[in-house]
Amino acid sequence: MKKIYIETYGCQMNVADSEIVLGLLDEGGHMMTDDVREADVILVNTCSIRENAEKRIYGRLGLFKEIKTARPEVVVGLLGCMAERLRDSLTKSKAEGVGQIVDIIVGPDEYRKVPALLEKAWHGERGVAVRLSRVETYDDLVPLRTSGVSAWISIMRGCDKFCSFCVVPFTRGRERSRPLDGIVSEVETLARRGYREVTLLGQNVNSWSDGVRDFADLIDAVAAVDPALRVRFTTSHPQDMSDRLIAAIARRENICKYVHLPVQSGSDRILSLMNRTYDSRHYRGLIRRLREAVPGVSLSTDIIVGFPTETADDHRMTVDLMREVGYDGAFMFKYSPRENTPAFAMGDDVPDDIKTERIGEIIELQNRTSLSRNLALVGRTMEVLVEGSGRKAAGQMQGRTDGNRIVIFDGPAELRGRTLPVRIVRANSATLFGEPAGSVDSTSPREIIHREPTGVSI
Repeated sequence: MKKIYIETYGCQMNVADSEIVLGLLDEGGHMMTDDVREADVILVNTCSIRENAEKRIYGRLGLFKEIKTARPEVVVGLLGCMAERLRDSLTKSKAEGVGQIVDIIVGPDEYRKVPALLEKAWHGERGVAVRLSRVETYDDLVPLRTSGVSAWISIMRGCDKFCSFCVVPFTRGRERSRPLDGIVSEVETLARRGYREVTLLGQNVNSWSDGVRDFADLIDAVAAVDPALRVRFTTSHPQDMSDRLIAAIARRENICKYVHLPVQSGSDRILSLMNRTYDSRHYRGLIRRLREAVPGVSLSTDIIVGFPTETADDHRMTVDLMREVGYDGAFMFKYSPRENTPAFAMGDDVPDDIKTERIGEIIELQNRTSLSRNLALVGRTMEVLVEGSGRKAAGQMQGRTDGNRIVIFDGPAELRGRTLPVRIVRANSATLFGEPAGSVDSTSPREIIHREPTGVSI
């Protein structure tokens, strides 16, 4: 039996993948540890979506080199997208010494081989497994989950959209979906174990299909498992946000009224260069239909600034769209060139100081918008699913609203995993603060106390 330590970077898909790997190793009798310095095996599940993500991994490998120098028997493994994208350079010592640190390199479709590769590594044999698959979904594997409250469920893998800036189709392969029955069975198991929330995951989750049924059918079937179980999903592509899916969100009370819908840019010219397959008019129409069908729906998005050839006018269109929509939250990034993507060949012609200025503007705008929308909730009572202890003070608990807002309030640790009404007493742009306003209800179907405000309509 070995002690396994794992670090996970990047998206929720990587979190779910780490749970799959840990499930395989737990089945083999190994023990998990949170202390990297006592580990016999150090695994890093990596992200390649942006250059900064890869730089962080290289930085962490410096610490692992120190540990390996002191304890040469420690096995270091690099998993995930970075392993897939940089498999050749990572095996060479000139890659910042990485080749001398890393014992196994495993891509996203080869996790079944991790136990065997580790066994060989313990006997001095390095291993690489990075072949992409057209069929692998890990549907039969049981992830090792420790939350007890919320669970990530990967329902599909890969992506067929080929956005010009994105490495996902090259690091995770083409789309393939898990069977509906397998997903529903997994949700049923989680509900029996007492989980209170599931999030359906995919690089483009709403393109899930089994050839007969689509994502609207799937999420409806998942929501029907237990009316007290919250259901979320991420990440959506605007092209696949169908009216049937919007109707399912509106109809099912336990499908959270929160949608993450990346727009990336407000400029049609830039959207075309990004190969996003929709324009700003189509996107605005989706927002309008969502708000009409689901009053109070919370919305978040992704924005990229400084895409090749982006002008001041293009940027202004993005700012204008953000003002119109009034997002509850946004993930905002400077454009990061990724080798072998179509956008890489376009060059990186927007100077970094211009990117910095533009991203500063949209961050400031989003902070003001988020603060305004959160302040509108002060004095309201909202249902909160308690996820665990607050991070900053003893006696505090942290939970999340239906609309994905974080709420901090005073309460005992026994509230973890329960739902309760919380009256909001103050707010900042990122967090709501409240006080319990009623009795805990951990078993009966959810009753929405307050739908979150719609904000600006477009």
